[in-house]
Amino acid sequence: MSRINSNINSLIAQRILTQNNKQLTTTLERLSTGYQINRGADDPAGLIASEKLRVDKAGIASGLNNAQRADQIVNIAEGGLQEISSLLTELQSLVGDTSNDAGLSTEEKAANQDQVDQILQTIDRIASTTSFQGTKLLNGAYDFDVTSVNAGVSDYTIKGATIDNANVKVNVIITASAQQAGLYLSTGGTLDLTASSDRVVFELAGNKGSKEFSFASGTTLADVVTSVNAFKSVTGVSAATLAATAGTGVVFKSTAFGSEQYVSLNIKDDGNLTGNVVTLSSTNENVVSTTAGNRTALTAVTAAIKDTGQDIGAIVNGVTARGTGKTLSVSNQALNLSLTLTTAAARTIGSLGGASGALTITGGGAKFNIGPTVDVGNQVRLGIGNVAARELGAATVSGAIYNLDDLGSGGLLNLVDGNLEGAQSVVSKAVDSVSSLRGSLGAFQKFTIGSTINALGVALENTSAAESAIRDTDFAQATADLTRSQILVQAASSVLSISNAQPQNVLKLL
Repeated sequence: MSRINSNINSLIAQRILTQNNKQLTTTLERLSTGYQINRGADDPAGLIASEKLRVDKAGIASGLNNAQRADQIVNIAEGGLQEISSLLTELQSLVGDTSNDAGLSTEEKAANQDQVDQILQTIDRIASTTSFQGTKLLNGAYDFDVTSVNAGVSDYTIKGATIDNANVKVNVIITASAQQAGLYLSTGGTLDLTASSDRVVFELAGNKGSKEFSFASGTTLADVVTSVNAFKSVTGVSAATLAATAGTGVVFKSTAFGSEQYVSLNIKDDGNLTGNVVTLSSTNENVVSTTAGNRTALTAVTAAIKDTGQDIGAIVNGVTARGTGKTLSVSNQALNLSLTLTTAAARTIGSLGGASGALTITGGGAKFNIGPTVDVGNQVRLGIGNVAARELGAATVSGAIYNLDDLGSGGLLNLVDGNLEGAQSVVSKAVDSVSSLRGSLGAFQKFTIGSTINALGVALENTSAAESAIRDTDFAQATADLTRSQILVQAASSVLSISNAQPQNVLKLL
């Protein structure tokens, strides 16, 4: 080289050394941060994808935390309900023990009543103190808010509803009426038998049990009704006279509604009485069927004649409901509730409440957002009703509705001088209510929360793996790049030194 003002070889070496130093810096940065993409210039498309995946990870992690928190809340509520269930079991035992009237002194009954009072107070205390971070769980704070309840609805339980900034109106269209099972025994009036020794003997059975009855000549229909009703708690069948056929016979009906109810009448001895066994109308259980095939003469009865009840059929908010007696229920993502109708409403085909609907849900419930995004699709609401003694065990006793609170001292169902049969019915209803609530919480915890936690856990793993593949440093490759860059920097430095020394050769020419 014979020129000294421009050292082209040195410029080339400087440029390459700069490039090698930059590559070495990038490799060192990747090794020190653990990320392959530290700025947009590293990989613009990869940066966009990884940032989106990071947002997804944050949403999934938030939903996972929310689901786990919901699981903890349900655990606390379940713990309180479990203790209430144990108390109700003890309460049922006390009612049964006290019913042994002749074997207990007044002092023993009073002692049992004192235990009942303590149990009721404890139930109220659990209902009012079971909480999560100060929020009460079992006092109705997480129950749904309901308005415009139609008079045809006697009871309702809302376990879940999707409420998206609007009220939820529950529309009910009854497609099949709820009916009791029933048979009509036509006798023409008082049992006037041919001989004084004759007897009318029949076996009456229902879903609770059976009982054989025997009546002598001259027995009035009113006496037959009284005798049958005395054992209705045993048979599940009650007796009455129909106004349309007053004075001519007795109608036997199941004490409850639904397809599980039945009335079976087996004539063991007709006592030479002229009469018939007739089924009731398929459309109106208060009317005797006029179809000839539904009428059997007493003398022709050779086997038990049986009639079954009918469950209510309905469509709720466009979904076919499941009917059990007078209670209908639906369970889907939008609505999970059960409605018990009055007898009159359960027998009436058509819309319940018309445009106003059966009831309107305005809000409430325990709301959890258990998904990666905040929207109605990822939100679930759980209804937890009030389990105080005054709210449990609503049962009809002698035509009136009583609850668990009526078992306390001074209540009409107390153990000292109250109606023990009614008390047992109320406690049984309370047990059913608490068990149903526990089952609802358990199903929510196992399937809604548990499955969501599992799914979000897998989604978080896969999203993290995808983000890692794009953004994280591959240390095996990076260490290899580091070694290469170090060698190249050293080589370029050596070459630059040689290039800078080349112009000195000109001195030999001078």
